[in-house]
Amino acid sequence: MTHGSLPSSLQYCRAATTLDLSQNAIEGSIPPALCDWVPFLVNLDLSSNKLTGPLPAELANCRFLNSLKLAGNQLSGQIPASLARLDRLKSLDLSGNRLSGQIPPQLGANFSKDAFSGNSGLCGHPVSSRCGRGLRSLGGAGLGIVIAAGVFGAAASLLLAYFFWRYTEKGKGGHRRQRRGGSESGGAAVEDGSWWAERLRAAHNRLAPVSLFQKPIVKVKLADLMAATQDFSTSHIVVAGSSRAGTAYRAVLRDGSALTVKRLHSCPLSEKAFRAEMGRIGQLRHPNIVPLLGFCVVEDERLLVYKHMESGALSSVMKKPGEAPLDWATRLRIAVGAARGLAWLLHGFQVPQIHQNLSASAVLLDEDYEARITDVGLTRLVRMAPGEGGDTSPFLNGDFGEFGYVAPEYASNPVGTMKGDAYAFGVILFELVSGQEAAAVVTDVTGEGFKGTLVDWVNQLKASGRISDVVDKQLRGKGHDKEIDEFLKVAFACTQPRPKERYSMYRAYHSLKSIGQGRDVSEQFDEFPLAYNKEDSDTM
Repeated sequence: MTHGSLPSSLQYCRAATTLDLSQNAIEGSIPPALCDWVPFLVNLDLSSNKLTGPLPAELANCRFLNSLKLAGNQLSGQIPASLARLDRLKSLDLSGNRLSGQIPPQLGANFSKDAFSGNSGLCGHPVSSRCGRGLRSLGGAGLGIVIAAGVFGAAASLLLAYFFWRYTEKGKGGHRRQRRGGSESGGAAVEDGSWWAERLRAAHNRLAPVSLFQKPIVKVKLADLMAATQDFSTSHIVVAGSSRAGTAYRAVLRDGSALTVKRLHSCPLSEKAFRAEMGRIGQLRHPNIVPLLGFCVVEDERLLVYKHMESGALSSVMKKPGEAPLDWATRLRIAVGAARGLAWLLHGFQVPQIHQNLSASAVLLDEDYEARITDVGLTRLVRMAPGEGGDTSPFLNGDFGEFGYVAPEYASNPVGTMKGDAYAFGVILFELVSGQEAAAVVTDVTGEGFKGTLVDWVNQLKASGRISDVVDKQLRGKGHDKEIDEFLKVAFACTQPRPKERYSMYRAYHSLKSIGQGRDVSEQFDEFPLAYNKEDSDTM
């Protein structure tokens, strides 16, 4: 039986996907840094211990959690609303603690009352206790006192707020509010735009120009972007385009054109170096790459402007509830388009443009469902310290990419490579053909998950002679079996454990294009030459 508190040495288990320390005698609080120590957790079970203190809001940074079990402890305080951001969470058990306050509505809607039972202080759906009952239980006089106190307090607060506003308006010239919160999550966390956009509302900031790579008919200013996003309201946040690099907002300008504005979470570059990088990325134009249209620098904020992709991210399209699944021809066309774009980045330049963070979320779809790769150059941008250069950029702090897409060699050699990108692309091929997610494989109708990644799952099925089980049921028996078999061969070739045995993207693209011959797979984009680094023997 394990005693003591949760140790910081867990940070040496960064690659762990399951942490089960249930039925021990662990004491103390849950460390807020837990998800920084083990960021790829899929299953977390700390039930039946002696844990105390509040539930840290930072648990929302464990973005891959499928199961969170904290029952049978002595945890207290409110349930953080941030836990509702865990959109992969399928199993939750907070029963038998000392939690209080209102259950966050989204959690209450997604889980039964059993997940919250044994916490007498909780209220709201799905438990029977209604919030606010304490006021109604007061007598008339007591309730009157509470109301009077509330009115007086509100009036006093408004008066103080007015004087504070007048004071800050007078001294605004030389004053700048600092960013609140010492750090930001690198994930695509839903954030309250008001606190950082507040500084941008100043008149001199709103006039900041948006630098566009193609001369516009009408000049665009920051004020136009703010108006088009309602001052970067959370209601304008879009999943398609949001990533660990930054949060994306949908903006519709007055002329009706739709843009995606991405606010970088962090950027260590000086303004001069940042502008130089923007110029480099802005020159990367290809029909299968989301074009960077421009950027805006305001104080310490870095905003990137892209063409908006109306159909969203591949990761979202593959799991849209209530909609018909993608047919085989569409999946194949998406694969060929994404391969074409990535092959151009890796083999169309003397210095390969390595992506380093490729996933199904980084493959966006336009109105015709043509694949477009986004976040090109951003990994280098947000991780490169001022003055650094080189053909590849190192991964920092063990941050290798999205869980499920990380090539095995990165564990010992954390430098982005061409073959590392090819591995991530192979995982996307498995997602397309199986309908499963890279980090969370659901193996039956009950929602039970395979304890491993998608690559682990398909390799297990292959080893047991059940490779046909990899294929999405919606694709089986519809006359595409031969093409699907060839498609799977490319996926397996891209995800070989050893980089030297792995397909290059040059070979992967041409293999997929040959599978799509005779189908609606456009070859018009082959005018973009793939002139460099064609050999499969390279380990880049």
